[in-house]
Amino acid sequence: MRRTSFSLLLFLCLVLGLVAITLSLTRGAMAMAASDILLALWDGLWGTKLSKLADYQQLVILDLRLPRTLLALFVGAVLAQCGAVMQGLFRNPLADPGIIGASSGAALGAALVMVLIPVFLQGAAIPVAAFFGALLTTLLVFKLAQGQNGTSVVMLLLAGVAVTAFGGAAMGFLNVIASDQALRDITLWQMGSVAYTDSNSLLLCFVVMVLMAWYFQRHAQSLNALLLGESEARHLGIDVEKLKIKLIVVTTIGIGVTVSVAGIIGFIGLVIPHLVRMLTGPDHTTLLPLSAVFGALLLLCADIGARLLMAPAELPVGLLTALLGAPFFAFLLINQRKNFI
Repeated sequence: MRRTSFSLLLFLCLVLGLVAITLSLTRGAMAMAASDILLALWDGLWGTKLSKLADYQQLVILDLRLPRTLLALFVGAVLAQCGAVMQGLFRNPLADPGIIGASSGAALGAALVMVLIPVFLQGAAIPVAAFFGALLTTLLVFKLAQGQNGTSVVMLLLAGVAVTAFGGAAMGFLNVIASDQALRDITLWQMGSVAYTDSNSLLLCFVVMVLMAWYFQRHAQSLNALLLGESEARHLGIDVEKLKIKLIVVTTIGIGVTVSVAGIIGFIGLVIPHLVRMLTGPDHTTLLPLSAVFGALLLLCADIGARLLMAPAELPVGLLTALLGAPFFAFLLINQRKNFI
């Protein structure tokens, strides 16, 4: 891929991102002008009093819309990168954290903490439990799908279905024994939302996004070599098994964090890497950063739609990403039929 093409796509994404951020901050149940938003952000950053907005309007911008916008960007970027890495590891565009059960495992781990651990201990425990849930399910599916000739796509999908079904059954059991408040929290959280966050969750997601981007980019060439096949990658001096374990662990950290702060938001990791690969090719040195930018943009646009489609009520953003991703997944399955026979 030519550098100019990468630069052009990145520039277009950044322009669209600025437009989406402006819409996210100005549109909702309470519409505001972009100039007022800028002054309110300036006041919040520097402690000045330039904005003429009322105190409650500044509160809506600084404490509700801005954190929500940033969380959508961070979560979208993490999910898209995780999807791109999983598709590179499994060498199949059908690999996705939700489809292979990682999201279900993370959700189950976090739900266990919500139901069984007192509220004042849940802050740090939820991301940790979500990580271990995602890690165990991913490793299980990975082992079940491995064969003498590599990773079986059919076994990958079937194992993902089995793990997701088990996770759903376990979540149903937790719903039965949960208190009314915990049941409501779990139900809303399962549908996925970036509406509820705090500074600690936002900082955690940002740090994970930055460190993941750096780590994945370091292994971009190794992922490129793995696309040739595992034996070819070994001939190039790559420890394939060690690479898989390292990238799976880092990926599940990302999945665990995003599930713990935003619930289950599916199909971002499936749709975005595939679209970027169609535009730029399979080179992970460009695929990974562009997937992060596209993923952030898509989730932010989905969140804007979730707020505006039924205003003043809001749809869970996970429902919109599922409506987008499910038909796309069906399209990929149709194109991959010849590989299943």
